[in-house]
Amino acid sequence: MSKPPNILFLMSDEHRFDTIGYAGNAIVRTPCLDELSKEAVIFDQAYTPSPVCIPARQCMAAGQYSNACNVKCFGEDLEPNYQTFARILTEHNYKTVAVGKLHHHGIDQMQGWQIRIAGDMQVSVNNYLRQSQKPPSAPDILNTESKWDEKKEIMRAGPGESAYLRKDYLAITGCKDFIYEHFVDSYYDRAEPNIPLLLYLGLINPHYPYIAPKQLFDYYLNRVELLENVTVSSHPYLGKCPGGSALMVGKDVRERDVKRAMAAYYANIETVDTQFGEIIQSLRDAGEDLDEWIIIYTSDHGEMLGEHAIWEKRKFYEGSVRVPLFIRYPKRFTPKTIHQNVNLIDLFATICELCEIEIPENLQSRSLVELLSGKTDNWDNETISQLDGTNLMIKRDSLKYHWYEEDQSELLFDLEKDPQENHDVSKDSAYKRKLETFQNRRMDFGFALSNKQ
Repeated sequence: MSKPPNILFLMSDEHRFDTIGYAGNAIVRTPCLDELSKEAVIFDQAYTPSPVCIPARQCMAAGQYSNACNVKCFGEDLEPNYQTFARILTEHNYKTVAVGKLHHHGIDQMQGWQIRIAGDMQVSVNNYLRQSQKPPSAPDILNTESKWDEKKEIMRAGPGESAYLRKDYLAITGCKDFIYEHFVDSYYDRAEPNIPLLLYLGLINPHYPYIAPKQLFDYYLNRVELLENVTVSSHPYLGKCPGGSALMVGKDVRERDVKRAMAAYYANIETVDTQFGEIIQSLRDAGEDLDEWIIIYTSDHGEMLGEHAIWEKRKFYEGSVRVPLFIRYPKRFTPKTIHQNVNLIDLFATICELCEIEIPENLQSRSLVELLSGKTDNWDNETISQLDGTNLMIKRDSLKYHWYEEDQSELLFDLEKDPQENHDVSKDSAYKRKLETFQNRRMDFGFALSNKQ
C-alpha cells in the first residue's frame, strides 16, 4: 500500500467569502490563494456551523452541529478526549500537528493533535472549576461583556502592528521550523518524511482589530469601496451589531472611518495570503511535490464589514455565515466550482474518505468526495448554522430560513431572487409549503414549534 496523502489545512479567521481574488474581488491581492485555487475544487456555497469562532471551530473538529457536540456558545469547548478528525488521523498513524489558532478553552488542549505550536493554548477559569465540579465564577478570561462596541473598533482603525499580527508571526515561524525538522533536519538527521502528515495552520488575521501594517494600509485606503447594501433590518436581532446598534454611514460613523476599517481588513487579508505563501514555499524548498498533497483552505466565519450597517459576525447574513472553501488535490480531482450547499463540518468525513479511513457512524458530517468528483445529483442540498443554542439557520437550495427562539420569530429569504437579503418572504403565501417544511425540519435540532404557528 502506498503512503497515505499528506494534508495541509490552511485557515484564516473572520474572512468574508467574497474578499479573495479568486472569488472575483478586484481590489484585494491574494496571489497565493488565487494560484492554489486554479487547481482546486472551489465550494462557493460553503457555510459555517456557527457564525462565531469557538463553536464554528469545535463543530468542524467534531464533524457535528452544535446540538450534537454541545458547543453552542463562545467560551464552551468539546468534552475532553472528544472524537475529532485530528484524533482519528492520529489513531491511523498520521503525525498530526496544529500550528496557531484552534480556540480550545477546555481542559483538553490537544483534542487529538499530537503536536501544538505557537497556539492559543489557555484554559478558562470556569472550565477548571467545571472540571473540579465547582460552580463557575464570573468574570473570567472569556467574559465577552467587557468588549467595547463596534463603533469604537471602527474609530481606532488605522496603521500599526496588532497583537494578532505578532501572534501570527510566531505561528509562521513555528510552522517553518516544524517543516524543516520533519522533512530535512540536516543537523540531527532525524527527518521523518515518510510518516504521513496532517499539518494545520490557523492564522488569526484578518479578524478585527482593524489595524494593519502601514504600507499595506496606505495601499488600500483609497482603493476600498463601501459595500452597497446598507439596508438595516427591522428585526430586533438582525438589525443590531453584536456589541450595539447598527452603524449608519453619515449618521453614526463617517465614510472615511469605514474606509479606514476596510483598508485594514483588506491589508490583513493580503498579509495572511503572503504568510500562506511562505509556508507553501517552505514545503517546496523541503522537496515536497504539492500536487501529491491535499490542500484545504477555509475560514471559520465571515465579517459583515458594514453590510446592512452591521459589523463583525454572529449573523446569518451571507457576509457573516458564508465562508471561503476549496480543496486542492490535482492527483485525483480536476479544477471546478461546486454550487451545492456544504458546511465546515463536512470536512471531517471528507478527510477520512480521502485518507481511506472508515468514517465514524455518529457524525453529521457528509463526505464531499462525490462533489469533488463532480457528481452532484444525489447531494442533499441543505446546510445548517446555529448560534448560542437559540438561533438557527437552515439553507436548502436558494432558500434560507432563520429562527430566533427568544422572540419566537422566523424569517425566510429567497437568495435567488433577493441575493442581498432585504426581503423576508415568510408571510408570502407562495412560500407557505416551503416554510412549513423548514418549520418541521427545525424540530430535528431541538427548536420546538412556536405557539404562533
